[in-house]
Amino acid sequence: MIDNIEESNTKKQPQTTSDIHVKKHLKLTEINYRRNRESNYTEKIIELDQNFNYNNHRDYYWSDPELSILYGTPLYEAASSSQKIALNHIFWVGGYNLTAASETNTILYNQITSSVFYNAGDYNTLCHELDVETSQERYHIHAFRTIGDMTEMTLLGKVICGNPLAGNESKVIQKGLGGRLSPGPLRQLFSFNWGSTPFLASQYYALRFTANMILKLTEHPRSQYFRLLENKGEFIPDPVAVSHYHFLDESFHTTTSHLIAQDLYKDFPKPTSYEKFMANLAIYMMQLTILNGLSAGAVASFSPDKVFVMPLVYKILRTPLFDMSSQEALCWIEKCFCHEHEGLHLNLKYHQHLFSSLCQFFDKLDYTWSINREMRVMAAGASISKTVQDNTKFFDKFSKSVACI
Repeated sequence: MIDNIEESNTKKQPQTTSDIHVKKHLKLTEINYRRNRESNYTEKIIELDQNFNYNNHRDYYWSDPELSILYGTPLYEAASSSQKIALNHIFWVGGYNLTAASETNTILYNQITSSVFYNAGDYNTLCHELDVETSQERYHIHAFRTIGDMTEMTLLGKVICGNPLAGNESKVIQKGLGGRLSPGPLRQLFSFNWGSTPFLASQYYALRFTANMILKLTEHPRSQYFRLLENKGEFIPDPVAVSHYHFLDESFHTTTSHLIAQDLYKDFPKPTSYEKFMANLAIYMMQLTILNGLSAGAVASFSPDKVFVMPLVYKILRTPLFDMSSQEALCWIEKCFCHEHEGLHLNLKYHQHLFSSLCQFFDKLDYTWSINREMRVMAAGASISKTVQDNTKFFDKFSKSVACI
């Protein structure tokens, strides 16, 4: 009788805040998984991938014009109408090339972290969701490269932005979030840690959420552009549709990242000093490598132009699309990257939007250093004058290196 009373009392005890919290995020994971499985966005991307022909879509913008490489620069203003459309297409290709590389990373780290969650128990639905996301990423990557390669070959005569599926695996990883985060040995250390403990496995998703939010800066407007064309009954280019359906697919992935990064980690024992250090080091390195600047040539890009954009633009200007000599190309690069212009001010607005979102996100993680919680490195990069100064210094070296070729 006493045992029964004690059992009854136990059953009647109110749930703790922690119990309710755990049940809430697990329930949200189940809903997210079910909705993802019931959706057909990936299937639509596969169909668009299989039927894509660039010539059927070459005369249309694939987004609002501001999502074009070099938008707001002197060269963009001087470009012809056909060149402006081409710059819009190249920005799509370049952006999704980086997305494909990051999603290649995602495939790897989904598998690494999923094994940790599976061994922790009670997270089968989450593991199934990560498996579904991994499968979807493979189709996303293939579609991006189908469209990207065909577009570049037609416009530029060769593939310049690059194919993340070509070459050895280590080079692929280096182009994605994990690779850009740190040099080889440190990258390997992060990978080892993300597969070692439940807390560190969860912490990886804080970085993945950041990548989700960076992509959303351009993909949400592209999805809105799709809706606008659809509502007007106008022709919808296939790349616009791919962006739209990828945005809808990624909404499930972003939810997963958010739930794991902000809620799931609280299910596990409090992190050790080492775990806190490694988690904060990863966030700090992310700021230092992909969020520490302001591009003068590509909106929603916040790493120095010397890393990717300036060398890419030089190659583009030397193709038949612009047919410039080396000296002409360098002259335009100096005008576009070493002086203040409308494009820099536009990118600053994108930066401020992302900065605000990430500060809200990291402020809710109870293990972060203040430099990460307040995104101080990212904040320091939001300077047009510093961008112009840094680009001018790099341009001097870059122009000399080109002259020696």
